[in-house]
Amino acid sequence: MSWRANELAVEILQGDLTTQDVDAIVNAANNDLLLGGGVAGAIARAGGPAIQAECRKIGPIEVGDAAITGGGQLKARFVIHAASMRLGGRTSADSLRRSTRRSLEIAGERGLRSIAFPAVGTGIAHFPLDDCARIMLEEVATHGRGGTSLQEVRFVLFGDEAEAAFRKEADRQLPHSRSPQGGGKRERLTAEQAREEDRGKKR
Repeated sequence: MSWRANELAVEILQGDLTTQDVDAIVNAANNDLLLGGGVAGAIARAGGPAIQAECRKIGPIEVGDAAITGGGQLKARFVIHAASMRLGGRTSADSLRRSTRRSLEIAGERGLRSIAFPAVGTGIAHFPLDDCARIMLEEVATHGRGGTSLQEVRFVLFGDEAEAAFRKEADRQLPHSRSPQGGGKRERLTAEQAREEDRGKKR
């Protein structure tokens, strides 16, 4: 099942964020851009040392801001680091909203077509899951109403509770996709074909 924010397709699934074949995945980052535990640690392990090396050249950034690096060994070409907390601190509603918004803006500025988010701030930063789903989907809905290069936003989540919270909030905020049965699969195939074309042009 998928939803739409104007022309922007929104998908919610359980899975491994680090294996997503999208233009960018989003890291639940601290403002020092140090890749420690949780989502950041998984990205560091899967993507290799180049991501942290690039982060060291950029950070620190403001809480509520975001920064972009290459994707290292990931399938994704880029990692967007959404700094919703200080190192060892907690995520607030304001910092989650601003870092989500900035991540979407950066994707649009770079002309990216697809992005995958985790439930930012709900792990070691202890932000409530229901509020996270509400705020992040509000920002996606707002972004979809403006001009953007993005065609697809995925929320790649861990566990039934997270998936249920995001699906409930998507049902409340967004219309379901009007694609015919199987359309979501075709839409994803089209997006993947577009990414392959982009990669071919860069070679």
